[in-house]
Amino acid sequence: MIRKSTESETNRTQLEMVTLDELVPADHLVRKIEAVIDFEFIYPLVEDLYSEDRGRPSVDPVVLIKMAFLQYLFGIRSMRQTIREIETNVAYRWFLGFGFTDKVPHFSTFGKNYVRRFQYTSLFDDIFYHILEQAADAGFIDRAVLFVDSTHVKANANKRKLVKKTVRQEVKHYQEQLDAEVERDREESGKKPLGPKKNQAEETKEIKVSTTDPESGYYVKGEREKQFAYSVHAASDAHGFVLGAIVTPGNVHDSVAFPDLLDKVSDRLIQPFAVAADSAYKNPAIAKLLIDRGILPVFPYTRPKGKKGAFKTKDFIYDEHHDVYICPNNELLTYSTTMREGKRKYVSNPAVCVNCPLLEQCTKSQKHQRIIERHLWQPYMDEVEDLRHTELNRNIYDRRKQTVERVFADAKEKHGMRWTRYRGLEKVSMQAMLTFAALNLKKMAGWAWKNAQPA
Repeated sequence: MIRKSTESETNRTQLEMVTLDELVPADHLVRKIEAVIDFEFIYPLVEDLYSEDRGRPSVDPVVLIKMAFLQYLFGIRSMRQTIREIETNVAYRWFLGFGFTDKVPHFSTFGKNYVRRFQYTSLFDDIFYHILEQAADAGFIDRAVLFVDSTHVKANANKRKLVKKTVRQEVKHYQEQLDAEVERDREESGKKPLGPKKNQAEETKEIKVSTTDPESGYYVKGEREKQFAYSVHAASDAHGFVLGAIVTPGNVHDSVAFPDLLDKVSDRLIQPFAVAADSAYKNPAIAKLLIDRGILPVFPYTRPKGKKGAFKTKDFIYDEHHDVYICPNNELLTYSTTMREGKRKYVSNPAVCVNCPLLEQCTKSQKHQRIIERHLWQPYMDEVEDLRHTELNRNIYDRRKQTVERVFADAKEKHGMRWTRYRGLEKVSMQAMLTFAALNLKKMAGWAWKNAQPA
């Protein structure tokens, strides 16, 4: 015989004297956060965004920002769901300063305040860097090495709803400097100047544009993965604290966004001793940028391109003194011209190559001529390769998977950054900065709480 309990109904309706503080566990994350940061810092940041003598009384801006932090700290999928969680979760109410019966703001309150006050301001960047400064003051930040990477975040857009548009080609940040060096090299080599490129301002390309979220970018990775996305570019320190981030459309290459990210971190914090990044960032322009600034470049080995069994560029020896390449059969490839792309062209003598026993491994050209292109900034790439073999560089690069790669893994798995909650570059940037601010805050709070525990 089953005995029916009568206590459950009584327990649901009985009146007890208890405080909200008693119900929040001592080691709950919200307690750790409250112990390490005073959210009063938000008031000066939003002071100019509110009117003292007009309109109805507003929801406390600190409460609004803390509500957003609850969403990102605990990976809640929307503000609507966050409000539902706050209504029933005593720890969340304690964090916001609400009592048992206090009315929770409507889920649309944050969105309306964002549109009317916070949009197109630096508020979320300022919040991110205030938290970062708190972590730095606590001695948690290691500014020596910058670990850089990017990840694609799926846009809130149907990949089938698109139009094709012709847009102007973007000019690379280093283009003016490269053009000047090309002209100087041609002049020193006795070549005619190229002059300004015809219709350079009118160079265009055709791209796919989402009709749902036009500011996203069409991202293709293999045959199966085609979607509209945003790219989140971030830099972390050796401990996994995010030091800076920017968001671009998903079709912007990592190397294009890198200079802006480096400037952002250097301006807000300090220029790092070294930068570690994967092969997507390994090109002459970035190598030159880092070395010219006195920053140690840390890049991985990249496999030479070309058909299997055929001679690669690395099989040819460059003689810097005579400015020639020496082929595996000890014949010379001499300088021909300097191209607008910043590459010097070296060619072999077809009359010699036609009878070469290694011709089949060297070139399939009908002219029996091997061509090698050497970038004007190749010496920087050579230095990168030399540094790659040092123990210091190897040790630094091995830490990437424990730093910025782990940051992205945690952000996607635990904090809802697999896809965008919003549409438009401005709103997605807000999502990224709040996500990384939450990650930093969570790590700082955990470390501080652990250090405060008795041994």
